[in-house]
Amino acid sequence: MTAPDQHHPTGAASTLLRLRRWTGPHRRWFVLMIVTASAAMLAQSFVPLVIGRVVDGPIRHHDRSGLLQLAALALVLGIAEAALFWARRRAMADAALGVETDIRRDLYAHIQRLPVSFHDRFPSGQLVSRFTSDLSTLRRFLGFGFVFLIANSVTTVVVLVLLLHIHLVLGMVVLAAMTPLVVGTRQFELRYSRDARRAQDLTGDLATSVEESALGIRVIKSYGRRPYMLRLFLGEAERLRGAEMRKLTTLGWFWALLEGVPQLVLAAVVGGGVLAVAHGSITLGGLVAFVTLYLRLIWPLISLGWLLAIMQEAASATRRIFEVLDTPPTILDPDVPAPAERGTAVRFDNVRFRFADAETDVLRGVDLEIRAGETMALVGAVGSGKTTLTALVPRLYDVTGGRLLLGGVDVRDLTLDQLRHAVTTAFEDATLFSASVRENLVLGRAGISDADVAEAIEVAQADFVHELPFGLETRIGEQGLSLSGGQRQRLARARAVLGRPRGRVIDDPRSAHDVHTQSHLESALRRVLSSTTALLVAHRPSTVLLADRVALLQDGRIAAVGTHRELLDTVPAYRELLAQSSELAPAGLAR
Repeated sequence: MTAPDQHHPTGAASTLLRLRRWTGPHRRWFVLMIVTASAAMLAQSFVPLVIGRVVDGPIRHHDRSGLLQLAALALVLGIAEAALFWARRRAMADAALGVETDIRRDLYAHIQRLPVSFHDRFPSGQLVSRFTSDLSTLRRFLGFGFVFLIANSVTTVVVLVLLLHIHLVLGMVVLAAMTPLVVGTRQFELRYSRDARRAQDLTGDLATSVEESALGIRVIKSYGRRPYMLRLFLGEAERLRGAEMRKLTTLGWFWALLEGVPQLVLAAVVGGGVLAVAHGSITLGGLVAFVTLYLRLIWPLISLGWLLAIMQEAASATRRIFEVLDTPPTILDPDVPAPAERGTAVRFDNVRFRFADAETDVLRGVDLEIRAGETMALVGAVGSGKTTLTALVPRLYDVTGGRLLLGGVDVRDLTLDQLRHAVTTAFEDATLFSASVRENLVLGRAGISDADVAEAIEVAQADFVHELPFGLETRIGEQGLSLSGGQRQRLARARAVLGRPRGRVIDDPRSAHDVHTQSHLESALRRVLSSTTALLVAHRPSTVLLADRVALLQDGRIAAVGTHRELLDTVPAYRELLAQSSELAPAGLAR
């Protein structure tokens, strides 16, 4: 998991300013929200002045003549407040939801541009929490917290001015009482920001745990480890609960300060106001208006704790989102792309590769040439780097040394669309999506015809799809777990076959299949491979028989290249590697 943000937590405002890119297009709605919310609260604030007039006029002089006008004014202020709050709600829907949608779109697009190495080290649950809980937190702040921080600030300033105007001394008492609130607010921001960030990170960890348990439910059940996994989950849930409780404790102390100080000031204001009325420095109506206005001021002060909490959580959520957005894509299109690849021959020229967090190279100078139209099998012991080598062809990773050429052109000089339309990859682990069979198949290439789909199904021996309840339109569920392992793999092979690419990279094309299916698949693959340049990762001896030549990968280098028969005759390491398979038979070796 990415380390928690260590920036000074008082940078909440500057952090949130980074959202201008998305809030800008919705500026008019934000302005409307702020104006309507501020106007509504000011309308509430003028009601106490009307009450003061009622006390000093009609009530004091027992004169009903002016009561109707003052009551009508209070009614108008109430109706205006209701209308303004409705307008704010309407603007909020367009502004906050619009920004959330735009950020989610750009965040998803950015994640798609990031290299596979990013996803190797970044837990998927952390990404999910950024897309869901963090964006929801941000929307709540933009639609409510941000607006009322401004509206409450405007209301507080206006009310303080009115209080000072009604009675200067009592107004100064109220103003002086705000000093401990300012100091308390500063301390609250420092602590709550840290607490909120920890809770958000733990939420991401818990999401990762839930996701992994859901995807691995068959393994958990088959090994009878449900109680063990439950204990792990409860441990993470308890840590999250502790972080949330710490956050709420911080908020509780601040709320106590915000609730307690205004009540003490209220007692002082009432006591002082009574003495002021007795000495004639303020009328009874003026005191009623002052106290009522002050009570109107208490809510903006008390809500300050909640609004600042929302702001700190939003700032923390924004930092977490920008941790992803600030990660630069490292595998990009060249500034001046090559016109096109000239052929399909693939050549590894002293290729080296090292993972970002590793100390040694996985590939230590690979030299290998696959001629146009040739099928090359790649064999090697477990962990020798076969899958890593094949991932370099479509630039899922970039070489860290040497060159990889396609048709004589460095793959880094081709656009990614150009490269990945020329070469398709079928992985050993069949990844399917919660969609229909057809949607999973055509994912590999746009503009696929029904004839292409039918041919791919035949080649991959995936005719079982026609027996599904709705045929190609059957939804296969998350990860395709409603299908068997062999069925999932055959669908993945069919997806790789679609579109007739000029080059193919296939990882163990015949694992998870029974003997009968393997026989048909071998015949179909021979037909497909005859018209393309292919690199096959061979985990079983029978796979090498599909290839024109075989390359042996040892210690990060190509140790030998030749036909299957040549390597059997001349390379002991090759014979020893094949002999480790239970599939091996003397007749097979002789071939």
